[in-house]
Amino acid sequence: MKCNVVAVGTELLLGQIVDTNSSYIGEQLAAVGIASHLQLKVGDNLDRVVEAFTVALNDADAIIVCGGLGPTHDDLTRDAVARVMGVELLHNESVATVIEEMFARRGRRMSANNLRQAMVPVGAHIIEQTRGTAPGLMCPVGDKMIYAVPGVPHEMQDMLQRAVLPDLLARSGEKAVIASRVLRTWGESESALNERLDPIIEELEEVGNPTLAFLASGWEGIKVRLTAKADSQWEADALLSQWESKVRELVGDVVFGIDGQTMESVVLDLLQERGWTLGVAESVTGGLVGGRITNVPGSSAVFRGGVISYASEVKFDLLGVDRGPVVSEEAAVQMALGAQRVIGSDVAIALTGVAGPEEQDGRAAGTLCVGVALPDGSTFSVTNTLPGLRDQMRQFSVITALSFLRGILLNTPR
Repeated sequence: MKCNVVAVGTELLLGQIVDTNSSYIGEQLAAVGIASHLQLKVGDNLDRVVEAFTVALNDADAIIVCGGLGPTHDDLTRDAVARVMGVELLHNESVATVIEEMFARRGRRMSANNLRQAMVPVGAHIIEQTRGTAPGLMCPVGDKMIYAVPGVPHEMQDMLQRAVLPDLLARSGEKAVIASRVLRTWGESESALNERLDPIIEELEEVGNPTLAFLASGWEGIKVRLTAKADSQWEADALLSQWESKVRELVGDVVFGIDGQTMESVVLDLLQERGWTLGVAESVTGGLVGGRITNVPGSSAVFRGGVISYASEVKFDLLGVDRGPVVSEEAAVQMALGAQRVIGSDVAIALTGVAGPEEQDGRAAGTLCVGVALPDGSTFSVTNTLPGLRDQMRQFSVITALSFLRGILLNTPR
């Protein structure tokens, strides 16, 4: 089974929006063992969209189209799919009712053009919406299939997992179970991690199952994904566990979690196990740490709050930092102690640094100083030099600081 991907939207060609949808779809197809050899991007022109669909479908058993299902005049995916199928578009009353009821529940006026989303190619099946207004489509073209999903990422991901992938697997006749396990790492570059895992990679190339892949994911860390195929879920899980153990033997020191775990969720779990609360003082990250932490469900049981002490005067007057240079380990520790006092938390972590582009206090851009204060009065600090431009440096600061706190907690008795 081969399935190609087409992303629709002139904004993708102009660089106004980065096409993360195609990357996600490609990753998910690979994870379930479906080949994808071609990804296309096409602008909002009907003839060119039809041509893109035709080219992608000629080389595959199916294509997944993302985008172009909205209510405006330049949303042309329905029209293009109907032309490829050789059928007309017809108004679907049940889809129209769902759209009208959604606007009514939200207390919003519905403009007439929203009913364009209720136009469905003859012979197509609806993928019901659970998060927006535009339904997805499953459209047979002979013995092939076009799956059309919205371009809004969370809507696309929902339909892909709920409808598209199960239908593709059913059509493939694949009876084997395909399962993946993702080991999340931080502290090594992708190339260094690859080098450390060379013995396992060579061994897997010989056995062929499971497979191993790397995915550099910014401030989510570097992911090592194992994907196994077996006759049952139990056998797939056993195979994954076997090879996970081998991976951990070589790089266990940088593995902080698996699958849906994040550095912040792992740190919160460690704190909760000890019955400790957390406070944060942020300068260089300007609230990014608090934002990541509060994105974790249930974080309120541990996280008391934070101080965004961006201006030096706030560090001096509110957190009690000694007047002088504020990008230092000493300042970071004093910020942590100040946050511990002001917020009333058991543990506090503080970040100060230079995001750039210019140096500050004689410290180069990319400098990050982290301070941690524990309930027993002990403090810890570290200085890191991080790569990247301003935004990337600030993002890397978040996971780097939380990784430092994680290491401290792992070495602190409960």
